[in-house]
Amino acid sequence: MNFRRCLMMMVEPIERPRFDLAGVLGGGTGVDFERSLQVRAAHLREPRVIDAASCMWLLQCSAVQWQPLPSDPQARADVLTLLELGLLVSDDPAHAQALAIEQQVRDSHWWPLSALHYQQSCWDEVDSVQDMEQHQLVTARDLVRSYGSPPPEAPPRIHGARALPCYEDDPMQPQLQARATCRNFDTGRALPLPLLARVLQQVLMAQAEVETDPGVRFLKKNVPSAGSLHPLEAYLLVRNVEGMAPGLYHYHAVAHELGRLSAQPQDLESLCQRLLAGQHWFADAHVLLVLVCRFERNFWKYRNHAKAYRAVTLDAGHVSQALYASATALGLGAFVTAAINEAEAGRAFGLQPMAEGALAICGLGWRSGTKTTAELDPAGHVWPRSDPRGGDADAAGP
Repeated sequence: MNFRRCLMMMVEPIERPRFDLAGVLGGGTGVDFERSLQVRAAHLREPRVIDAASCMWLLQCSAVQWQPLPSDPQARADVLTLLELGLLVSDDPAHAQALAIEQQVRDSHWWPLSALHYQQSCWDEVDSVQDMEQHQLVTARDLVRSYGSPPPEAPPRIHGARALPCYEDDPMQPQLQARATCRNFDTGRALPLPLLARVLQQVLMAQAEVETDPGVRFLKKNVPSAGSLHPLEAYLLVRNVEGMAPGLYHYHAVAHELGRLSAQPQDLESLCQRLLAGQHWFADAHVLLVLVCRFERNFWKYRNHAKAYRAVTLDAGHVSQALYASATALGLGAFVTAAINEAEAGRAFGLQPMAEGALAICGLGWRSGTKTTAELDPAGHVWPRSDPRGGDADAAGP
């Protein structure tokens, strides 16, 4: 059997304070620190804790050249332990699955630091609302109580700055001011399919296509994309749309069609809650759009590029803002959130790890006439200020 180290990894020294009774009895402060070494790898969802000797041994292993299993019993035991942890891979058929997963990351053209960031920041089975409630960090007042006042909302003004005119007759202003994140959806009213189709046409549909070389095609959409690659795909969780069975769909931007996925969840509502990491105020939206990046499309051009992952997150921002604008113009409410369980999305839509991945979830639907969850609308454009149900500036959100 031959082995080698995984290619993309980092070692993070961790220090956690702990109570030291012996220190108190000896006249000390009673505070000691527990130290450990965590190894984070781009092909592993969870960090691995190892001791200093194993860490040094691991760092001395080649990530490129295969090495034979050492004959020394202790060194052999170290290799087998690190193999079980997934920090080493081998050509032994017994470890074929682990080797294939790590090889997929090697072949993906990720910039190593971005790969580590994406993998290690993905959530699985996280309930962000429960976490906020447990730590009493639900409202802005909670945050101030725990963290103190935030930095100023704007930097200091520059002396002598030139005042700019404001235009009261700006035709875009009313629509822009009506844009507010919706947390209250009307569950008793179905969304007409033509409205959903219009939003998809305005935001995600390919408006034109050009083939620069055989098999090399670029799309023109109403949103910008780095390198004109448009690597984002929309997977839809349809809850309440006229003429459509609830379930999971994929939107094809070139054909402008919705294809129902063959694999459907047994409990759509439960999946919706899990995807949204417990954000129940978004779960009533008529449609969820899970923005999934085909990283291989982006990395075809931007190979091992330090800015590539940043570019696709900007792409997601462009799409979400365009969706807000489109939904608002059509009289709908919309939202976007990055507080999602990416691993759950990967399982639900059959995504290939590190080759495809969810970045954010958008949603849209009819606004409810009753405000049960706080929304940030200080100008009162959505909820009139005189209305006791109106905007609540105390809301913090996840």
